[in-house]
Amino acid sequence: MRQVEIRIEGRLDENWAEWLGEFAIRHTGQNETILTGLVKDQAALYGLIAKLRDLGVKLIAVSIGEQAT
Repeated sequence: MRQVEIRIEGRLDENWAEWLGEFAIRHTGQNETILTGLVKDQAALYGLIAKLRDLGVKLIAVSIGEQAT
């Protein structure tokens, strides 16, 4: 599992957390939403990004951390 942080433009409601695989949702003062959570593998990450695409949000950045044990 890897820790992932995804920044998107705009404000995504916290109610989407479960649909996005239990990712934590927080908002910045810069009209951004930051999603953080764990993904099993690269396929799961691509699936999450596809869900965000389906919502029509603008992706700003994706950061992948070290592998969790």
